[in-house]
Amino acid sequence: MKRLLVFVLLFVLGVAIPVGCAANNSTSTGGANGDAPSVLSIYNWSDYIDESVITDFESQFNATVEYDTFDSNEAMLAKIQQGNPGYDIIVPTGDFVAGMIAEGLLEELDLGNIPNLNNIAERFLDPPFDPGNRYSVPYQWGTIGIGYNTTAAGGEITSWEEIFDAKYAGRVALMEDPRAMLGVILMTLGYDPNTTDPDELKAAKDYLIEHKDVIATFAPDTGEDLLNQGEVDIAVEWNGDVFQVMEENDEIEYVIPEEGTIVWVDNLAIPKDAPNKELAEKFINFVLEPEVSAMISNYIKYGNPNEAALEQKLIDQEDLDNPGIYPPPETFKKLKYANDLGDDTQLYDEVWTELKVAVGK
Repeated sequence: MKRLLVFVLLFVLGVAIPVGCAANNSTSTGGANGDAPSVLSIYNWSDYIDESVITDFESQFNATVEYDTFDSNEAMLAKIQQGNPGYDIIVPTGDFVAGMIAEGLLEELDLGNIPNLNNIAERFLDPPFDPGNRYSVPYQWGTIGIGYNTTAAGGEITSWEEIFDAKYAGRVALMEDPRAMLGVILMTLGYDPNTTDPDELKAAKDYLIEHKDVIATFAPDTGEDLLNQGEVDIAVEWNGDVFQVMEENDEIEYVIPEEGTIVWVDNLAIPKDAPNKELAEKFINFVLEPEVSAMISNYIKYGNPNEAALEQKLIDQEDLDNPGIYPPPETFKKLKYANDLGDDTQLYDEVWTELKVAVGK
């Protein structure tokens, strides 16, 4: 999953992952005319691509893809900050892109090698976190919401407050993501999810501490699996992750709470000192093909920013009709973006550390 951001408010009509491999430091860019295959090293969220996209790319470009996964933007950033270990593609969420640009952690894209950027809906282009898409291009978008077992929950859940009812003691998985989790609690309390007011952040922390008995765990992008396996009855998760397990478990539902939630856009980017930048740009362009982009969204169940894929009706109609994937305008009005807070992000990290100590999970 996936996956927080900054972006102008928008509304538009996302995976079995190949086994992760160690990043490589190959600098080959060949692979044509019988040459040895080029190696492309990708670092992506878990469960976030259709495996056939990888095999198709390998076949078409005579390449070998090595694939590692991460479970949070923080984990991805920490690894890249230590010095790129050999990745050619990474998938940061919007609110992390601006900071990575400022730190010099991303390569500037040669957009001449990515003509399929023209397939992306205009409302997703030229974002505030990367004007002109000089360093990133949109991949998938979605929301954070509540996945729940309808039988175990005893009925429909419609709000954030409901999941903190004492009857769910020890049965709720929250996200191991400071900005996402504190953001939705801030919204529940009527505050801006991008606030830097210490008193408001303390109120969010105190709310979670007050309701700590319902918390089973802070899941690192695995809440949907815990829910599907019956280890919890409720999981705060990325929408597409929940929809994936819904396909095999008809007792699970997903809801965008009535108070609203966080909306995000994940992006394809090339980390500094990528061994195969040219091949990475070919991969980005390949993913932006309408058919390929649709294949990914249809598999991972996230929103697709590829206007050409939508116009060509390549997205499953069932997904287009699903308000949890493509929210109606009245719901979208309640969605907020997590902005790049720069140094103030530390405020959230500090509050999160205090929270984890107090909750003991």
